[in-house]
Order: sequence, then structure tokens, then C-alpha cells
Amino acid sequence: MHVRKDDTVLILAGNERGKRGRVLKVYPNKNSLIVEGVRFIKRHQKPSAKNTTGGIIQKEAPIQASNVMVVCSKCGEPTRTKRREIRDEGKLSHTRACVKCGEVF
Repeated sequence: MHVRKDDTVLILAGNERGKRGRVLKVYPNKNSLIVEGVRFIKRHQKPSAKNTTGGIIQKEAPIQASNVMVVCSKCGEPTRTKRREIRDEGKLSHTRACVKCGEVF
């Protein structure tokens, strides 16, 4: 996926369009992720050992990965990502980089 945990993303589509937030959790099999402070849902929960009071609980719901864009930490703008190869002592590794400024995420 082009998005990883703790990335800052911009929401591109839906009711939350234009908001920015930090990625809390990524679900690669479902191609979705949870963004902090975006797309709240309400759950009615019975009292239990963990939650003794019960009631209506608000929490973030997953959003499709295609509806978000990574925000570069250096230039501060939403950007595409590219894979950059890094050769270190004969070992080849890949990292993600900003298309606009080249900053490695």
C-alpha cells in the first residue's frame, strides 16, 4: 500500500473531504485504513467487564486507501509517492519518497 501507519494523509473524497489526519491502523487485505479524527461511527454497547457503564460509543471507522493522499513532511503538500532504491554495503533496500521534493518518508 502507498500509506503506512503514522503517515499524515489528506482525505480526497467523501463527507470528510479536505481534512488531514494521522493514520492509526492499516488493513492491507481490505485496502482500507483508519485515520485519526475522521469518519466517526456510533456503537451501542452493553455493559461488560471492560466497559461497566455501556452506552453509545463513538470511534473511527475504516476509509478506503484510494480516498487518501500522503502529505509530505518537508514540503507540506499532498503528494504521490515513488519507490527509491538505496544501496548500502552491497545490500539493496527500497524506501518511499516524495515525487515533488524527493524527501524520503
